[in-house]
Order: sequence, then C-alpha cells, then structure tokens
Amino acid sequence: MPAVGTFRVCEPGRLPFAEAVAEAVTLPSVLVTMLSSLIEAWPRQIYTQPLVTTRFLGQRTTYVCDPGHIRSLMVDQAEALEREPFMLRALAPALGSGILTADGSHWRRQRKAATPMFRPDRVQSFVPAMARAAAATRARWLADDPAGAERDILRAMMRTTFDVIVATMVSGDPHLEVEPFGRAMDAYLGQTSWKIALEMLRAPTWVPHPGARAGAAAVRYLRGEVARTIARRRARGEPGSDLLGLLLQARDPETGQPLPEASLIDNLLTFVSAGHETTALALAWTFRVLAEHPEVERRVVAEMACLRADPAADPEAVDQLPYTRQVLLEVMRLYPPAPLIVRRTRAPVRLGDAIVPAGQSVHVPVYALHRHALLWDRPEVFDPDRFAPERAAARDRYAYLPFGAGPRVCIGMSLALTECLVILATLLPAFRLRPVTAAMPSAQFRVTLRPKGGLTMRVAPRHVA
Repeated sequence: MPAVGTFRVCEPGRLPFAEAVAEAVTLPSVLVTMLSSLIEAWPRQIYTQPLVTTRFLGQRTTYVCDPGHIRSLMVDQAEALEREPFMLRALAPALGSGILTADGSHWRRQRKAATPMFRPDRVQSFVPAMARAAAATRARWLADDPAGAERDILRAMMRTTFDVIVATMVSGDPHLEVEPFGRAMDAYLGQTSWKIALEMLRAPTWVPHPGARAGAAAVRYLRGEVARTIARRRARGEPGSDLLGLLLQARDPETGQPLPEASLIDNLLTFVSAGHETTALALAWTFRVLAEHPEVERRVVAEMACLRADPAADPEAVDQLPYTRQVLLEVMRLYPPAPLIVRRTRAPVRLGDAIVPAGQSVHVPVYALHRHALLWDRPEVFDPDRFAPERAAARDRYAYLPFGAGPRVCIGMSLALTECLVILATLLPAFRLRPVTAAMPSAQFRVTLRPKGGLTMRVAPRHVA
C-alpha cells in the first residue's frame, strides 16, 4: 500500500509549527511521489478507516471510504459540491467545459443532450459495430504473425476501442485516425501530474513545467481534429443519429439556441477520448490479470465456447456470459480505470458526526475504497465470485464505484461493460496472452489508472501456443 509521506490525519485547528517545518523540509520528496503517481501519496489510513482528514501545504482534504457517507456526499448533498480546481487545471485545457468538467445548469444541459445516445436499446444496436472492431483486431493479429508475437496490449486495446467509438459516435468518419490521436492523448496525460502538483502548490497557470509544450501541442491537435470532424458532418447537410448528430441537434432549453461550437468540441472530445481510454484500460488489465489466473481464464473461455451466436449477428449473445462479467467487475475492483473522484465543497457538508466546511477538498479514493479492509474480505485477492449475484446483492451499492455515483455517474457505463464483453468474447477464444515479465505492473495515476511501464504480453493463437 502507499506510504503516508508527510500527510497527517488531522483534527480541526492549526497545523503545529514543528509539523509545518517538517512538511516544508520533506516537500521535495512528496512532490516526487505525487508526480510518479498520486495514489502513492495517499495516507495509508484510507485503506483501513472510513473517514480520514489530512492537511498538506495548508490545505485540508477529507477522504471518504464509508459507503453510507459516500451516498450522503454524492447523492444527498451533491448540490453542495463542485469541481476540484486541481482536476480542472489538469483536464480543462483539453476538454474545456464539457460534460466531465462543467458544473450546475451548464452540466445538466449537456448531460440531457447526450443521454439518448446511451439508452439500453441504443447500446444494444452498437454491438455489431463492437464485434466488427474486435474481429478486425483478431484478423490483424493473425495476419501480423500467425505464430504469435509480443504486443503492447494497452495500445492494441486503445486502437480497438477507438475504432468502436468512431463507428458509434461519429458514424465511422474515416479521417479520425487512431495512431496520432493516441499519441496526442499520451502526450497530454503524461504532463497532467505536473498540473495537479502545481495547482496544489497554488502556482499560477503560466508557470512552465516538463511536458507543457508537448501538452499544449497535443491540445491543439486534439481539438483541431474534433473541430474538423464536426465541420465534415455539417458539410454533409444531415446531422445523423449518432452522438455527434445528437449534439448538433441539441438546443438550449431557455434560449432555443444550438450548442456553441466550443461546447460541441468539448463534449465530442470528452466522449471520444475518455470513452476509448477507460474501456481499453479495463480490457488491458483484464488480459493481464487472467494471465495470472489460468484456472479462471479456462472457465471464461469455456463459457464463451457455449455462446449460441456470434455477437456480430446477435446483440444479445453477450448476455450469456455471466461469469465473464463477474471477472470483468472484479478486475475493475482491483484496477478501476477512474481511480479517484474529486470534489470541493461549495457549502458545508455533513458526513456522520463530521462537518466538512465550504471550500475544502473532499475525495472518494475509488482505488482505496475497492481495497478497503472494512469492506472486502482479503481485499488484495482476485476473486470473481465476489460478484456472483447473491454476494453482489448483499453488498452496499456505494462500496463499489468503478463508474462513480450519484447524478454524475458515468453516462457510458452500460456501453463500456457491453463493449468489454464483446471484445473479450472475440479475442480470448482465439488467443492465449501471457506476460513478458513476471511481476504485475504497478498501478499509476495519470487521471486514469494506467499500468506503469506499459503492458507488453506475448499473444499466440490458442491452437499453436
């Protein structure tokens, strides 16, 4: 588990002078830890206690790991919360004020415009496109090296899920290319830790930092590509019925005006980037965890062999994979693609007997919540049976939050789960994936939860492995 560093569990009051001096002396080492992965700087107590308040650089943060408190915070008192400044500093240069970064009525209007895209019937209609993207990956792997090869599985899954996003959200626009888009996203996310650290230090936004120039170039490319995608759709003269079409047809309920150009770019870029990134991470972690547990993998492949139809022909086929779904949910417990929910209080918030004043940070550390000693038996152990129906039904809904909670729960949750199942059902029966290095990669916070150092595996067809 992460070390405590210079964080301290605090009671109300001023930070003692001796502790303030110690904090200043150890600041460089703490910043190094934060820049490596924010998770490593979390206080150890959040894995064992329901509520922990710390103080760092004069700022208080309350970590909430009790399901009842999480429900109170994220549902009952959601209106008292707003975006956390350090996350806005990390994300807003690329994503603007879209559905992920906006607050209040601006957020509600954008959420309402996008909601029809994620209705259950729409998600089911996307399954053939998901299956075609997965089948293209399968064919590509077999054609590249029929005997097997080492592959960066995360990058491969980024390509597959990007193909799904393009097919379903922008009607297969052939000009939106995965490789340059992925490189730009990597360049941007690679420098977000500096933005977070500088915001916590209260440094002005103009302060330079490593990766800033590459990050700015990535923003220009990403937003430019999305703007050109929107322009191509407008030139067609027909908005279409995909996500871009819905956004183009959305109207402000008060003014009747369409979404401004910046808002269109903000939201389409948010869905394209966040949508394929988080799903690819869930898949990559799943392949790596299954390689550590061959008995579970055999059971998954056996379940897939019993499918009565190909998902490309029968969108309901993946409903016949209950155990595979349990595996996926358990992987996302151990490696949640979105490992942290961050908010700041705009009004006082009560959590049990504690009151968090207005203007303070309040975080739900999802990665720690999913490994919390009070909530999970043997929390570090991979056990898909945790998500068997009877055990899942007995668990508090707010003990497991891979897609967040409350009004801002991930709008694409159903789409992401379905997509993962379709891709796994297409690739796992055809290939056996084995790690190149024995050690499980450590989890690294880069806004999302990435495997540190990448995730290279040897991929071989099952009949020749």
